[in-house]
Amino acid sequence: MEALINKIKDSQDLSQAAEAYLYSIAKKKTFAKGALLIQQGQRVNKVFYILNGCLRSYCIDKMGKEHTLQFGIKNWWISDYIAIYNNEYANLAIECLKESTVIEFNAKKLNNIFSLFPEFEPFQRQLLERHVASLHKRILNQLQLTASERYALFLEQYPDIEQFTRNYHIASYLGITQESLSRLRSEIAKK
Repeated sequence: MEALINKIKDSQDLSQAAEAYLYSIAKKKTFAKGALLIQQGQRVNKVFYILNGCLRSYCIDKMGKEHTLQFGIKNWWISDYIAIYNNEYANLAIECLKESTVIEFNAKKLNNIFSLFPEFEPFQRQLLERHVASLHKRILNQLQLTASERYALFLEQYPDIEQFTRNYHIASYLGITQESLSRLRSEIAKK
C-alpha cells in the first residue's frame, strides 16, 4: 500500500485523513499463477492496483476465441471498467499470468474518495487521461502499424513479459495469428 500512497504523493498532497481512508478500503492480496480475479459474466465491483506480477484482461468471443485487451504490470490499474461503470456483467476476465500481488479496492468505496476528499480529483483525472490516451494509441497502432511494427512496440512496452505469457496471449493482443507471431520472431532472430 505504501507504494501506491507514495505514487499519489508524488503528484499531489495527501491529507492524513485521505491516506487513512485509502488504507481502510484497501486489501493487499496475492494470487497464484492462473488465478482469475474477474470472470466473464460475473458482477464486477473490484478494481486492482498491481504491486508486482503480471496480469491480463481478455474476453472470449462467441466462437470461443480469446482476445487479449490489456497486460497489467507493476504500478498499473486493471479491472473491467465497462462492467463497473455501466453496471453490467463482466465482458472481460482478469487472469494472473504469474504470481501477482495487488491492492484490491471496492470500486464504489474507491469512487467515494472524490466526494470525501476532493483533492483526489486531479490525480484521478490524470489517471483517466493517461488511460484514454493509451487506449487511443493502441487503437491507432492496430489501424496504422504493420504487425511487425506492433510487435516491436509491444516488446518495447513490455520488455520482460514474454517469459510469463503464452504465444496466443501475445498474438491475440497484437491481432495476429500465432503462426504470424512465430514468423515475426524468426525475422527478428535473423537480423
